[in-house]
Amino acid sequence: MNPDFFDAIVIGGGPGGSCTASYLALAGKRVLLLEKEFFPRFHIGESLLPYNTAIFRDLGLLPVLKAAGFPRKTGAQFHLANGAQSTQFIFSRGVFTREHETVQVERAVFDHILLKRARELGADAREGWTVQSFESGNDGVGVKAADPDGKVHSFRAAFLIDASGRGNVTGNQENLREFHPRHKKLSVFGHFAGVQRDPGDRGGDTVIVRAENKWFWLIPVSPEKTSLGLVIDKDEFAKAGGDPEKIFQRWCDSTPMVKERVANARLVGKLQTTSDFSYFNKRYVGHRLLRVGDAAGFMDPIFSAGVFLAMWSGKLASEAVIESLGANSDGAGRLRRYEKRVDGALRFYWRMVEYYYTWPFMELLLQPRPHHHLPDAVNAVLAGELEPGWSVRWRLRYFYFLVKLQSRFPIVPHLPFGPARRGKTETHECAESH
Repeated sequence: MNPDFFDAIVIGGGPGGSCTASYLALAGKRVLLLEKEFFPRFHIGESLLPYNTAIFRDLGLLPVLKAAGFPRKTGAQFHLANGAQSTQFIFSRGVFTREHETVQVERAVFDHILLKRARELGADAREGWTVQSFESGNDGVGVKAADPDGKVHSFRAAFLIDASGRGNVTGNQENLREFHPRHKKLSVFGHFAGVQRDPGDRGGDTVIVRAENKWFWLIPVSPEKTSLGLVIDKDEFAKAGGDPEKIFQRWCDSTPMVKERVANARLVGKLQTTSDFSYFNKRYVGHRLLRVGDAAGFMDPIFSAGVFLAMWSGKLASEAVIESLGANSDGAGRLRRYEKRVDGALRFYWRMVEYYYTWPFMELLLQPRPHHHLPDAVNAVLAGELEPGWSVRWRLRYFYFLVKLQSRFPIVPHLPFGPARRGKTETHECAESH
């Protein structure tokens, strides 16, 4: 056996890469995972979706995650920045939602758990290795990577899975990245201790606070720490002077729903910034190559779908590779089917992201009505339903039609961006309106 030839090489040890490697190793395949950083390391994107649970179950991770003490997530909240209106989606009360809870995670800890699990299952997972280039041929793919000391090595495999995240290793080499023409955001974020949380199960919710052209997230990642971030247009950030700390503080102070929750909070570590430039690669597959997670495309993080999309696509990629290895083929047809499913899921989520940035969508989202169980269809998407049946799809189409109608003929009262009148705040639980 050639020690440098593998059934599959995986680029990247984040959730998508570790998940892919774990499924391949479970199937008895010889897999090499190359991760450029050393774990644990800080990463953003801490809110998971309930539909992650099935993958955790497959990989034997549920006991480990429970022992880690991550906060339970049973729902999601959306608030107007001025406190005038809010709503909560409780996953267990959605009639179309098949998984009802998950956890919020500190990614440094969570990603390390996933990588260690891939090793335990038999993957050769190497940290500090930087993939420099790849090439593909009829008999497989080749990768050149530098080890932690900078020495370059060559490896070959039957298949290559790119899970390099927004590093987009293979997509950049092939010049495939296409940025979304409108969604050019920038995030300023950090971990804080002492952030006020709601009592009971609500304390584990993802909290989204929406201002007119920006929004905050609040995500509990441990019993003490909460991830707090501001998403703002890149151009507005630049016009405001480009000082992350001043801009972040200014908007915290001028956003009542956030100011109240962080009154006694203190920053743990430092504030960080990242560009949330949404993009797609022109192709999600190549010859003996599959791209998963953010290496296929990165979308606005508003609905916390990033980790789940990475792990879900990683599972699909592993299945395509395992079946192709069993058939002793290059898997071209399976890779095309993989690409079609991933593209469909990304477009499905993108449609809701696009609507989220319209004000009529927010007015309907924040004032749910029991009409035809429309809130339950939204609940299912928020929980991670990527490929829903017709019962959810037609409701979403109808909901989007109502969003368009709301802009011309109000179905629910218009909501103000400006200062709220005292005593007018009302919270709706979509499930209670059934």
